[in-house]
Amino acid sequence: MASTRPQPAWLANSVLYQIYPQTFADGNGDGIGDLAGATEKLDHLAWLGVDAVWFSPLFASPFADAGYDVADYLSVAPRYGTNEDLAAFVDAARSRGIRVLLDLVAGHTSDQHPWFREWVDDPADGRYIWNERVGTPAGIWCPVPGRRGGYYQLNFYPCQPALNFGYARQDPGQPWRDPVDAEGPRANRQALRDVMAHWFDLGISGFRVDMAASLVKDDPGHVETARLWAEMREWLDREHPDRALLSEWGDPAVAVPAGFHADFFLHFGRPGLRSLWHTGVGTYDPSWTDTDRYFFDPEGSGGVDTFLREWRRATDAIGVGGGHVALPTSNHDYARLVTGPRTAPMARAAFAFVATWPSLPTIYYGDEIGMRYVEGLPDREGSLLQTTQDRTGSRTPMQWEPGPGAGFSTAPEADFYLPLDPSPERPDVATQRADEGSLLHLVRRLLALRHATPALQPEGSLEVLTEDYPFVYVRGGTHLVVVNPRREPAAATLPSGWDGARGLEVEGVRLDGGRAEASGFSYGIFERP
Repeated sequence: MASTRPQPAWLANSVLYQIYPQTFADGNGDGIGDLAGATEKLDHLAWLGVDAVWFSPLFASPFADAGYDVADYLSVAPRYGTNEDLAAFVDAARSRGIRVLLDLVAGHTSDQHPWFREWVDDPADGRYIWNERVGTPAGIWCPVPGRRGGYYQLNFYPCQPALNFGYARQDPGQPWRDPVDAEGPRANRQALRDVMAHWFDLGISGFRVDMAASLVKDDPGHVETARLWAEMREWLDREHPDRALLSEWGDPAVAVPAGFHADFFLHFGRPGLRSLWHTGVGTYDPSWTDTDRYFFDPEGSGGVDTFLREWRRATDAIGVGGGHVALPTSNHDYARLVTGPRTAPMARAAFAFVATWPSLPTIYYGDEIGMRYVEGLPDREGSLLQTTQDRTGSRTPMQWEPGPGAGFSTAPEADFYLPLDPSPERPDVATQRADEGSLLHLVRRLLALRHATPALQPEGSLEVLTEDYPFVYVRGGTHLVVVNPRREPAAATLPSGWDGARGLEVEGVRLDGGRAEASGFSYGIFERP
C-alpha cells in the first residue's frame, strides 16, 4: 500500500555518513575534532560518494554524555566552533552535493540547560516531569536541586532530565502524570518545532532524532508517541517538505508509519541488526538471547533468516513509498564492522551487501577503510556504561594518514580526545587512496554502482533466492547479488538466465551451469545478459 505522505526526493537514493565530531578531524590543533577539521575533509566524502552527513550532537553541552546532554539547542558547542562555522560547513557541503543532518536530542536536556535551571525554582513551570514525594524506583527519579523540591524523572544519566511530553495513561495515585495535551507537553512540542525551524532556516536538511521512542511515558505500543511524531510530520510536510526526519527508534515498523521518513535497524530492541553484525565484542546486553547466530560470522553461524524476518516485518508495515529502513555499518554506540573475529578483508562482503540492499546505507566514519573497534580504552564522557556496554572503542580518532597522529590532529597524541588505534597495521585513508585494490576504493566503486543503477536503489524490486550461505538475491529483475561472508565455500542453484551474466563487482564468485560457486569471504554483483 503506497503512502500518501510526501517524501523528500533526495532521500531515497542517499548514502548517509555519520560523523562523530570529537574524533573525525581536528582543525585547530587542540586534540578534539571540530567543524573546521570536518570542512577540510569534505573532499574525501564527495570523492567517496556520500550524499548526506549526519553529525552526532554539535550543540552546547557540559559533555557528561558526549553531547547528548544538551545545554543550548541553538548554539554550536565552542569545542567545535561557532554557528558561523556550521553555516560554512553546510555551504561547503552543498557545493559538493552533500546535505547535512544534525542530531536532535528530543526527549531530555542537560541539567545545565536554562530551561531546567528555571524549572527547579518555578513550581508553575511544566517543562519537566516532577514528582513531589516519591524518589523510587532508583535510577528513574533524582532529587530536584532548587526550591521546588521533590524529584525529577531522568531519561538516561542523572544529568539528563526528561522533558515532559505527558503520560499516555493517568493514575490517581500518581498525580504528577500530565496528559499529553497539558500545558507543559504542548510547550515542549512547540519548542521542538522551533528548534528544527531555526536550523532549517540555516540550511540543515534534517535531523536524526535521539531516543525518539522515549518522549511520552507509560505509553503501551507507543501509541501517543506515534501521534506526537505524526503531528510533527504534518507540520514538516506543510512548512518544510524537503526536510527529513530519521529516528533512533530501532523499530521501523512502528517509527516510519508514525511519521519518520526513515528509522535505523539498531543493536538494541529488535534483532535485525544484531543478526548481521554482532560478534559479542563491545556493546552487549545480557538480555539479548538471540545473538548466538550472526550472518557475517567468519565461522558461518547463520542468522540471515532472522534479518529477513525483521526486514519483511518493517517493509510490510511501511508500505511502498512510505519511507525507508536505514542500515548502518555501525555507530557511536555499537562495535564497528571490523571487530572481534571479523577483519577488514572480511568486511568487503559486508559492504557489497550494504550497497545493494534496498535500504538507506549509513556508513559510520572510518568503516570505509576498515577501522577496528579498539578494546580496553578509558571511559570518556560517559562512553563506558558498564563492562558489557563499552562504546569507547568505536569512537577513536579517524585515521587519515600513516605515522604519528594519523593526520587527525597536530596536537600531541597525549592530548587527543581518545587514543588512536595502537596497532602498527592500522589502516588509513591516504594509503588506501593510493591502492586501487583497497577497501576504500571498493566502497567508492560500490556506491558509484548503486547511484548509477536504479535496480540497486530502494525502489528496485527484491527477490530473495536463498536464505543461507551464500545469500543470493535479485534486484530490479536485472542484477544478481551473491554474498558469502563465511570462511567456508558455499554454492547455490540459480534460476535459468544467469549463466553468462556480466560481473560488475566480483571477488571469489563464479556463475556456471546454473549455479553460483562462492569461495570464502566472497561477493559478486552481476547484470543479467
